[in-house]
Amino acid sequence: MAGNDWMDKDFYKVLGVKKDATSDEIKKAYRKLARDNHPDTKPGDKAAEDRFKQVSEAYSVLSSADKRKEYDEQRTLFGGGFAGRRGGAGGGGGFGFPGGGGSGTADFDVSDLLGGIFGGGGGGGGRQTRQRPARRGSDVETEASISFEQSVDGVTVPLRMTSDEPCRSCHGTGARAGTVPKVCPKCEGSGMQTGASGGLFAMTEPCTQCRGRGLVVEDPCPTCTGSGRGTSSRTMQVRIPAGVKDGQRIKLKGKGAKGENGGPAGDLLVLVHVATHPLFGRRGDNLTITVPVAFDEAALGAEISVPTLGGAPVRIKVPAGTPNGRTFRARGKGVAGKTGTRADLLVTVEVQVPTDLSEQQRQAVQDLRAARGESDPRAGLANAGS
Repeated sequence: MAGNDWMDKDFYKVLGVKKDATSDEIKKAYRKLARDNHPDTKPGDKAAEDRFKQVSEAYSVLSSADKRKEYDEQRTLFGGGFAGRRGGAGGGGGFGFPGGGGSGTADFDVSDLLGGIFGGGGGGGGRQTRQRPARRGSDVETEASISFEQSVDGVTVPLRMTSDEPCRSCHGTGARAGTVPKVCPKCEGSGMQTGASGGLFAMTEPCTQCRGRGLVVEDPCPTCTGSGRGTSSRTMQVRIPAGVKDGQRIKLKGKGAKGENGGPAGDLLVLVHVATHPLFGRRGDNLTITVPVAFDEAALGAEISVPTLGGAPVRIKVPAGTPNGRTFRARGKGVAGKTGTRADLLVTVEVQVPTDLSEQQRQAVQDLRAARGESDPRAGLANAGS
């Protein structure tokens, strides 16, 4: 909408809100009025249709922070609009100002007065190209494969990435060297358009002509074919923190694609793959290991040596009568948490049953059976089922 069209319209009055209304209050008022006057709810009602257009027009301005600011500045500068002040002496649609001699008036072209706000210099009243909005760069996703030990201790890995960035030939304008893009005539540089969605509400969406850029390119850059974007490859040293888990995504803020028109860079998202370990596993920040013990060690008790990840072995005392699958805890031998304190190593014993007995071993087991007598280890099962 041209800036001059705003001078005779009180958009706040159209929506029935105060000048200092919040965006939520504006949206709420618009939705109610749009619902009450939508052509779908009042077919054939010309007055309602006109009212709906007025409401949609008012909302398209007041719902945009930039357009609302521009509108408010215009109303402040000219005292809330030009209603009743057009057509001064001399006619012709000029704007009447008191003349220097008292009774006379001097005619002014409104476009000249607004040149500093909406137009270019030189008194021509032409629309000034709006500054392109800053845009955040896109996020970049990549993957890193590390060993189990590196996931526990942390590691710095080199990652080669290909990301989107402003075209180096046109510096992101999308136009051939020596030319510049033009303000999009459809959205007037805002990059957004508002229109009826077929339902009860009007929808604000990226402009279909400029695709949200606010600019259109008449003579596109041959390198990027007018998109203003190119690709770049770079190698970055990325720190994978200690304690990272397999399948975890790490976000590095500001390490993604460069922004557009001074906008911030996107983020780098690293998907981490952790290799398995032949001995150790992980349960939260605790490391796990399964250690075989002999039958006599479990029955009579023993002190066994257990390996740790990247450190000296620890001694674990296995009490007499330890059952298969019992877990012991070695303090401080797990993964370092966010506070720097290490979790534990969980040691699960697995009682080994010999499969190839010597004569001496067989005799010893037979002696054990004889010493056990008539006791039945499954007697409790029968009692539980009755």
